Amino acid sequence: MLSFKSFAGFLLLTSLSCINRADSSDAKNVFSSLPQQLHYANVGQIPLPEGYKRTVGHSNSFASWLRSVSLKTDNTVYLFNGNKKENQSAQFAVLDISVGKKNLQQCADAVMRLRAEYLFAQRNFDSILFADNDGTKYIFKPPHNRQNFDIYLDRVFGMCGTASLSKQLQPAVMHDISPGDVLIHGGFPGHAVIVMDVATNNEGIKIYLLAQSYMPAQDIHVLNNPSNKKISPWYKANEDEKIETPEYLFGINELKKW
Repeated sequence: MLSFKSFAGFLLLTSLSCINRADSSDAKNVFSSLPQQLHYANVGQIPLPEGYKRTVGHSNSFASWLRSVSLKTDNTVYLFNGNKKENQSAQFAVLDISVGKKNLQQCADAVMRLRAEYLFAQRNFDSILFADNDGTKYIFKPPHNRQNFDIYLDRVFGMCGTASLSKQLQPAVMHDISPGDVLIHGGFPGHAVIVMDVATNNEGIKIYLLAQSYMPAQDIHVLNNPSNKKISPWYKANEDEKIETPEYLFGINELKKW
């Protein structure tokens, strides 16, 4: 994503997009081992494969907050303008989080939205800070109310993107993956998805859930796993060099944390 999403609509569409690095034919054949016709009230209710338990998190942690995010009863992904997304096979569930009415909340923006919403809920206003690609910092200044928060986020979404967020985050390794971590390919264009939940079995093997927005701006949604349909929507944390999501292919070295 470029720093200025409002700078020329044509450049926006051609340069900011989260280009698909995955095989589009795979995305069309995604299905999940879990019954998608059932409604799960929140992320923490999405069932686990047999033998796994969710990792323990403090009640006020980012992990616990992410698990508490509500899911919509309608599993359809809508764009910012109310139209349905063309590809409706990528998602297992849809987060009940506003996408706004502008074409702003795309991939990295969804990650920043969730992080900022958590900090806002904790009233940890001083930690709500993002930087653009040139290093300019955007601080959430008073008044600390919802109206000003939404205005602040629109500004952040317009000035920050995958390239800048990738710089702001710290490197992480797959065996230490935690809720809130981010798979991110920073660039022009790039893409980012966020780890919504993590579970472990008795052998210490971890699995995780991913969520994304995309281009155009759209509902944030929990992703199916096109590579391992037996445990979908969960992904196994292993040493595979590539992590295939329905609409993007990440490298294992592209995992980062706050």
